[in-house]
Amino acid sequence: MTFRVHQYIFGKDGGAEKFFVHLVGALHRRGVEQTTVMRWNRRWKPDVEEHSRVIESNFRNLSVDRILLPIKVLQLAKKDKADAIISWSTRGARLMPDYKGGIKLSRLGDYPTHLGYFKNSDILVCNTPGIADHVRNNLGWDRGVEVISNFTDTSIVAPISRSVANTPDGVPLVMTMARFVKRKRIHLLIEAMAAVPDAYLWIAGEGEENDALHAVVKEHKLEERVRFLGWQKDARPYVAAADMFIMPSSHEPLGNVIFEAWAQGKPVVSSRSEGPSWFMRDGENGLLVDIDDVAGFSRAINQLIADKALAKSLGEGGRATLVGQFSEDAVGDAYIDLFKRKPQR
Repeated sequence: MTFRVHQYIFGKDGGAEKFFVHLVGALHRRGVEQTTVMRWNRRWKPDVEEHSRVIESNFRNLSVDRILLPIKVLQLAKKDKADAIISWSTRGARLMPDYKGGIKLSRLGDYPTHLGYFKNSDILVCNTPGIADHVRNNLGWDRGVEVISNFTDTSIVAPISRSVANTPDGVPLVMTMARFVKRKRIHLLIEAMAAVPDAYLWIAGEGEENDALHAVVKEHKLEERVRFLGWQKDARPYVAAADMFIMPSSHEPLGNVIFEAWAQGKPVVSSRSEGPSWFMRDGENGLLVDIDDVAGFSRAINQLIADKALAKSLGEGGRATLVGQFSEDAVGDAYIDLFKRKPQR
């Protein structure tokens, strides 16, 4: 059976968007015909177009599309006889039409504050058990809830030469990547590096905190050991070149970047934020540090530098967790099973 699926996503360039691109490809490989409604001029649009028809719109308040797009997507769903509609985050959920012909799924990668966005949704697809518990127990959602997590490409790639970022061979190399926003706590990791002698730090990403992060580097006199890589469409070769990966966020519903590090067999140090606290086991597939504990991150990084056997063991444990729990086959098949369901209302 060929399924016809429409998806609405209006995010920019974060972890949800990376996973969306992975999922579109996975569904295409399962023979799903897809239509995507997304923001204009996203850098990942060419990757989506390989597997899906694309309609571009900003769907902003006080715009013509805010009025006309809901009418258009309902007509399109009826015309295509869509078997399923998937909305991403709250803005996508606001576009969800009152369509009776297929199952309507709203995918949640974070904790919503209320349920008003999801009045036309049949099932909330949560990428962690914590989010599922929140919508059921705290917000009172009484329709369907499913926990389906993310996956990433598990291919091991060749490392990029450290010379591209003016970094010597043989020195300890720490890496992180994220949108430059405060909750990612990249400034905290920079501060922690001051107590990690001789190690270099690569930071991939961009965002509103860019100037502030450069100021923290200067404040701690780390200009010689910190490299800003900018936004990378494919960060895997950079991760492969590093000795370890750090995820210091104060709030992280899942943590896709950890999966990307595990795919390359790298040991991970993470904060005890929501997602990592679910799938990481301290000392088995990574090291966990209390949120905002600068000294704790310094100690963990120094521990991995000093104990190569531990670093190797944690990298292997992380990759085993990734392959066993967050595979494309498991996640793709779970979505296909949802597409077979009938609308609940």
